Amino acid sequence: MTGAAMIEMTGEPSSVRDGLRRAMHSPPLVALAQEDRSTAEIVLAEILNNIAEHAYSAGEGPIRLWLGWAEGRLSCRIEDEGLPMPGGSPPVGRPPRPEDLAEGGFGWHLIRSLAADLAYERARGVNRLCFTLPAEQSVG
Repeated sequence: MTGAAMIEMTGEPSSVRDGLRRAMHSPPLVALAQEDRSTAEIVLAEILNNIAEHAYSAGEGPIRLWLGWAEGRLSCRIEDEGLPMPGGSPPVGRPPRPEDLAEGGFGWHLIRSLAADLAYERARGVNRLCFTLPAEQSVG
């Protein structure tokens, strides 16, 4: 994996915003084509905000984000020590109904629509979510 980065933050909203900002300015994200950077930002924001809101609903804790780029794919791994995902797997994520658009809750549909190779595990009190995104490096 080339152009790798590791970003640490806590499961608190302002720390998540800062962590996402730092990730977007770190390799490999900074070298991606604009459309791929935007897709990565959407997916990472949804996942990190879900961790802050749900995994750390009783208080904050650490979040670690690893990013790498190889062979046309952005590889991501995110770990936290918060509550496990209900049922031991990421939500299915149903497409939004027009009458529900103002209420949110569509993040997992978006994540599953954009990410590939989605894998979740919980081991020794740590949640680990891994996925890839098709990506190309910027030519300019």
